[in-house]
Amino acid sequence: MEVKAMERRWLSLAALCAGTLMIILDQTVVNVALPAIAGDLGFTASGLAWVINAYLIPFGGLLLLAGRLGDLLGRKRVFLAGLAVFTVASLLCGLAWSPEVLLVARFVQGVGGAVSSAVILGMIVTLFPAARDRAKALGVYSFVQASGGSIGSLAGGVLTQSASWHWIFLINLPIGVATFLAAVRFLDDESGSGKGADSGSAVLVTAALMLGVYTIVEVESHGWGSTHTLGFGAVSVALLIAFVVRQARTPNPLLPLRILTSRSVAGANVVQVLLIAAMFGFQFLVVLYLQRVLGYDSLQAGLSMLPVAVAIGAVSLGLSARLNTRFGARRVLVAGLGLLLAGMVLLSRAPIDAGFVLDVLPAMLALGIGFGTAMPALMVLAMSDATPEDSGLTSGLVNTTAQVGGALGLSVLAVLAATRTAAAEQPTREALLSGYHLGFTVGAALVAAALVTALVWWHPSRLTSSQLEVR
Repeated sequence: MEVKAMERRWLSLAALCAGTLMIILDQTVVNVALPAIAGDLGFTASGLAWVINAYLIPFGGLLLLAGRLGDLLGRKRVFLAGLAVFTVASLLCGLAWSPEVLLVARFVQGVGGAVSSAVILGMIVTLFPAARDRAKALGVYSFVQASGGSIGSLAGGVLTQSASWHWIFLINLPIGVATFLAAVRFLDDESGSGKGADSGSAVLVTAALMLGVYTIVEVESHGWGSTHTLGFGAVSVALLIAFVVRQARTPNPLLPLRILTSRSVAGANVVQVLLIAAMFGFQFLVVLYLQRVLGYDSLQAGLSMLPVAVAIGAVSLGLSARLNTRFGARRVLVAGLGLLLAGMVLLSRAPIDAGFVLDVLPAMLALGIGFGTAMPALMVLAMSDATPEDSGLTSGLVNTTAQVGGALGLSVLAVLAATRTAAAEQPTREALLSGYHLGFTVGAALVAAALVTALVWWHPSRLTSSQLEVR
């Protein structure tokens, strides 16, 4: 009986990770297909960026609300609803006959992706209460999250070249249906707390996060010091402040402020913003470096990213759980961040005529091993204080900071690299390399800030004896 129960847990994890992978792939699989989409549907250069943004804005804006809805209505119910919306929207994306239809479908996709992914981490924590099993499960989840971006870039190129851009969306149909049926079969039913949340708070936080993500993704078009960026950014911050004030006063808050007072939750989210910002910037800039400086084509660039995914998988699928159990998540996180820092520093010194094996691969392996080590440990720390009643909200918060960190990192590093390159008289390989070096240097600084935060935040002298056992 015990064996069957454990098998059911791991089958449930497989269903949750399949949903996670499908949603993460959709954030990157589109990038390679953008030229084909523009040629087929007639997108303008400025409108084409909204194929990405129309997905990111609702995704980043709804994660926190969706996580709380999972606690209130039942996480399985919310996960299935989001998965259904995402799958139907994928069908509409694949059949899109005009720019307007594709953008609307991408927005709905973002809604479905946020609703389903927001509760996954909370469900995993509930499924695996034992520390050793939880560490293994979070390692698998972290691998799926971390490797999804690299797999998406490769899959987008293969599907677009061998079939058409429509299939980057249509492929989600069989995956979505199979995942839905598996989730219905294996996930346990949950009733939720049944307590209603303040609707005004929901409006405030959703508007604040959507507006914040919109402001960040438009920075490259308007600049950090523009009236557009400063104005919309100020409104977003004001809405977020109003939301926090409302949480302190309402008897039934959407985000109980006690969650933010948890040392592990607060520290893990700060570290994650810095870490994800650096890694998203790395994924974007290193592909440009491979293509525009080293002369790789799109398929070669995609294949060059595979060592990162392989290294992440080799570490996070099993080894990270043993490391967390033996040494504690805090020490493992610090070690992983150290490797990530080394990888970023190596890339910041990559030469103009680099050989892949000698000059690029060592950095890729350091980044892959470091990320595969750090992320499972960070997830253990982030969810270690989550109660069953708040695990969905904590999961949504973790996913929200990841999205905000990714959007910030991509915007900051991309703008800095482009500005450095533009300062040259013409975009030569040397000028491009100088811009990418600056981006990787800033990425290294972000990882260094995350490392310092982890060392200070979880210093043994600041933890209780019970916390030291976990960390």
